[in-house]
Amino acid sequence: MTATKRAVVIGGGIGGLTAAAALHLRGLRVTVLERAPSLRPIGAAISLSPNALRALDVIGLGDEIRDLAAWQGDGGLRTPGGRWLSRSNAEAAAARFGGPLVLLHRATLIDHLAARLPGGAVRTAADALLADPGDRDRPARVRTPEGELEADLVVAADGIHSAVRATLFPDHPGPVYSGFTTWRVVIPVPGADFASHETWGRGRIWGTHPLKDGRVYAYAAAVTPAGGHAADERAELLHRYGDWHHPVPAVLAAARPEDVLRHDVHHIAEPLPAYHRGRVALVGDAAHAMPPTLGQGGNQAIEDAIVLAHHHDDLSAYTAARLPRTTAVARQAVKVARLNLMTNRAGVVVRDAVLAALSKAGPALFLRSFDGIADWRPPQPPYASRQTQVGER
Repeated sequence: MTATKRAVVIGGGIGGLTAAAALHLRGLRVTVLERAPSLRPIGAAISLSPNALRALDVIGLGDEIRDLAAWQGDGGLRTPGGRWLSRSNAEAAAARFGGPLVLLHRATLIDHLAARLPGGAVRTAADALLADPGDRDRPARVRTPEGELEADLVVAADGIHSAVRATLFPDHPGPVYSGFTTWRVVIPVPGADFASHETWGRGRIWGTHPLKDGRVYAYAAAVTPAGGHAADERAELLHRYGDWHHPVPAVLAAARPEDVLRHDVHHIAEPLPAYHRGRVALVGDAAHAMPPTLGQGGNQAIEDAIVLAHHHDDLSAYTAARLPRTTAVARQAVKVARLNLMTNRAGVVVRDAVLAALSKAGPALFLRSFDGIADWRPPQPPYASRQTQVGER
């Protein structure tokens, strides 16, 4: 009788929990080790594009998440004064990529993923250290305060500052500062009526989007030196964005200083030589942290997790499937950051004029930027969603 294989997942974020759910469905005995005292994430919202939703179909979760879609009408790209540079809508996005874009709170997604795991699979307040990556002839070993765990597979989902990545690839330089910082809020904004949008200024961007639960998700980014913080981040946002178009002032008026999260952005500029070593596989930011300018960080982590479950017996195949794609997506995210956070005044004028012209000539830039990304499909059936099956190409 063949013994049940064991997988240990280090990190209980989106990538780690998706991997755990997918591996559990494959028949592995899964343990998730999360160092935080709970699975409640520090963060705001996440945008899931059709590629990630198809991946979630594999674990039967796609339709549950699609039902949370809030973007129903117009949206697009604006200037700080409110002029539309490029417009699109939910129907056009769904038609182009075979499915909707869904914006939801990260905590909601975490709850849905955790519900796919058996009781006792997740251990919180559980620090974990990779003691031995293992090889074909011996299991990997993970050290915890309660003792060591042996595993046929270790999934390193421990984030951008991954200790596992540093252990596997000690000569890799790790993440670098992307040149900008971000602010995020998720709050109710009474009476706010607006079309979902992102606004590009000079060295600054702002986005405002409705959530299904009635709250508003807003984010901002600005080119700044690394390590900066303000005593009152809401006041900092007022200084930088207070004179931008509606609903930006209304969002800032509704926010409290404690509602605002600020984080410098880092990414992995030099791709890793592989996403595995021994019996250990890296997923998500641990493997390929990227700027959020395409909204693909979490989406690519979900793809990683599903593909890893498909190739859990052959990690070299996992690397072969994921490293080229995620490297290309990460490089595109860096290019978009250079465009939307441009600081040269003359360059910004030209950029805006080109964007407006391109929008009149064909699909909005917002949609074009997802070509080759949002149309990705997982390597294995079955899809849980009839809607996705109909949209297959």
